Amino acid sequence: MSAAIGATTSGHGSVEYVTFRLADQWLGIPVLLVQEVLLAQRIALVPRTPAEVAGFLNLRGQIVTAVELRTRLGLPARAAGEAPMNVVVRHEGELFSLLVDEVGDVLSVDGAAVEPPPPTLDPTWRQACAGIVRRERGLLVVVHVHALLRLDLAAA
Repeated sequence: MSAAIGATTSGHGSVEYVTFRLADQWLGIPVLLVQEVLLAQRIALVPRTPAEVAGFLNLRGQIVTAVELRTRLGLPARAAGEAPMNVVVRHEGELFSLLVDEVGDVLSVDGAAVEPPPPTLDPTWRQACAGIVRRERGLLVVVHVHALLRLDLAAA
């Protein structure tokens, strides 16, 4: 997949999202922000990093910061023995691996179907949410990657 910034749109105003699950919630990132998806990787722990930084991984010679999205979004830790998957994104010239529970399909969504986040959404989630898409199987939270990776603004 391309590492370009932006979203894939067709002539009909649709946007393609790579979908992934955290706990019971499905989220999506525009396809063009995702460089690749990986199975569980060995992560080197790094002292004195924010709680949501799980450590670093080596991706073909590049150092990638692994961000535990469960911690970042205030969700309980993954059960022991459950290995996360990695959604690798490029942000401000650096690679980040977003640790997720499961990666789903690429979903094409009509741009008009993306609604603004509700005002009642938890502040941590609201900060990282670019919009909501109603689907038959529940809501898809569209992730604002830039806000999600502003680790200095993470909830205490």
